[in-house]
Amino acid sequence: MTKRGYHHGNLRQALVEAALALITEKGPQGFTLSEAAKVAEVTPAAVYRHFAGREDLIAEAARQGYDIFAALMEFAYDDGKPSALAAFEATGRAYLAFARKYPGHYMAMFESGLSMQANPDLALAAQKARDVLERAAARLSDHIPPEKRPPAAMFSAHIWAMSHGVVELFARGPAARSPFPPEDLLEAGIGIYLRGLGLLPPDR
Repeated sequence: MTKRGYHHGNLRQALVEAALALITEKGPQGFTLSEAAKVAEVTPAAVYRHFAGREDLIAEAARQGYDIFAALMEFAYDDGKPSALAAFEATGRAYLAFARKYPGHYMAMFESGLSMQANPDLALAAQKARDVLERAAARLSDHIPPEKRPPAAMFSAHIWAMSHGVVELFARGPAARSPFPPEDLLEAGIGIYLRGLGLLPPDR
């Protein structure tokens, strides 16, 4: 009987898809290479033709996730339309949408403990996503004199951390954890934070 991985002609991607399914079910540390091979319907030895080990497989799943994530962030930002604030908030909502739609990728990216230094391709893909948020942050602070302007990299990182917190606490678990939708929680948090930095007028 021909193994499915060879039949469809893309064993490498079949293994990534198998890993993503297992990560979604068990978490990044909850499966073995043998299990991934079994899901892909190939022998464990076949895995090593494409990946050096389990971490290498997870890194590829994470890299693909960052590519999807960066594309979604870019689409949400929409070149700063219709306003700098609306575009900035849209990137936060895109973060939540990504975590919901691509849980395996999300966990591979953020919960696997992969070293960016040891995975330069992964680091490059991650930077593309950060660049979108930093560009949105810089645009949002254009109206502030340069000497009073907070570093875009700093407050975009804070918003990233806030988005991550909302995902971990409210967006991937039971809806009963919060009486408010995760999108509303994030938007309110972004507003409070930006007002504190002087990026939004207090009476908005």
